[in-house]
Amino acid sequence: MLNRTHRTVTAQDTTGCRVIGLRLPLQRGEGRTGRREPSAGQHQRTAERRPNVGGATQLVLARAAAWPRSHRRMLVDVAAVVLSLLDMLLVFPKHSDLYSSLLTALACLVLVFRRRYPFLVLLATLPGFLTGWATLAGMIALYEVAKRRGWCWQTAAGAVMVMACDFVLWPLSDFLSLDWRELGLRVLWAGVRASMPLALGLLVTTRKELRRRIKELAAIREREETLQAMAIRAEERTKLARDMHDVVSHQVTLIAMQAGALKVTAQDDVSRDIATTIRTLSTRTLDELRQLVDVLRTPVESEHSPDLADLDRMVSDCGIPVTVTKRGPLEDLPRSVSGAAYRTVQEALTNVRKHASAAATSVLIQVNADELLVQVSNERPTGRRAPVLPSGGHGLLGLAERAELLGGSLTAGPRDDGGFVVTSRFPVTAGALVEAHRG
Repeated sequence: MLNRTHRTVTAQDTTGCRVIGLRLPLQRGEGRTGRREPSAGQHQRTAERRPNVGGATQLVLARAAAWPRSHRRMLVDVAAVVLSLLDMLLVFPKHSDLYSSLLTALACLVLVFRRRYPFLVLLATLPGFLTGWATLAGMIALYEVAKRRGWCWQTAAGAVMVMACDFVLWPLSDFLSLDWRELGLRVLWAGVRASMPLALGLLVTTRKELRRRIKELAAIREREETLQAMAIRAEERTKLARDMHDVVSHQVTLIAMQAGALKVTAQDDVSRDIATTIRTLSTRTLDELRQLVDVLRTPVESEHSPDLADLDRMVSDCGIPVTVTKRGPLEDLPRSVSGAAYRTVQEALTNVRKHASAAATSVLIQVNADELLVQVSNERPTGRRAPVLPSGGHGLLGLAERAELLGGSLTAGPRDDGGFVVTSRFPVTAGALVEAHRG
């Protein structure tokens, strides 16, 4: 390895057969390639001359994001009112009717309340739009309705009214005197002015909905992967317990039987004592193996895995109207059954939120004599439905596998009235749980 303080110069002799290498000391500021590198002072002066535009932009954005949300909303409201007033003042004629000026000013000022009452604010801007110069105020109000309500009858009616107000020329005598070319031009511009805020508002609504649904899908996919991993681990533990029970226990039982036979047939006391010790150790080993097999056949839940005790908190945070009915001693249920019931309700409510977010939903948790009944049912969805996005499709499959591991069952399907119902049944008696583990 060459020293960093020297550089190598190669050359050939006249025959072209030998290579002569000379190691010469590097000059100050010269790198390993032989070229002179800029000094630290030159780097510093170059950095000082280069303007840091990206850092200044990030600083401004960070300071703006640090403002409270109420301050940012107030700033946006002030900007909307100011821009609407400027739009009015720039086209304000010298001789105008008093009612036109008042209606236009009213249309600009009511924009402050557009977040709380979007459709009413739009209706309040229409008189100033028709008889005055509140064009920008009407467009801002229509944008707010499209953003807050999405595509519904209020948005469609608002777009039609904005287009009609922009198409009709006030006073009506002037409008009736227009020829067909001027009417066609007014229809064209009215459509443009109504479609721009409508499209922008619907785009913002769709973007927010997509972001929310993508987060939900990520959480659902993570939960499905966790459930599938837990099901695989439980299956492996059950298989290992079965192998230990069938192979190891059989061999140890044979050892115990042989030791018992040796104890009976032995002629001296030393052999009988050894046979007794072997039989005692074999019997103790069989007991420990049975305990180990029972532990392996018991589904293992996470230390912080939720169960039915956390059901009320989960239902309150799901964001849909849910009625919960509990019957029986839920606190006496095994932790594995309680956790599986919780996961069943959670997955069913997630599907309701995805496909029928406005539908009324009922949850029934009932402990019978020998089983736990979990039923989640929702009515037929009404109103505007959210855009349907693809999902993993393994949530109910993982729950069915978990129920089968516990000796239970899961069914899901549509109701006659257009709703959907998910029903799970889990055994709660000790004999049923042991039989499920051995199966």
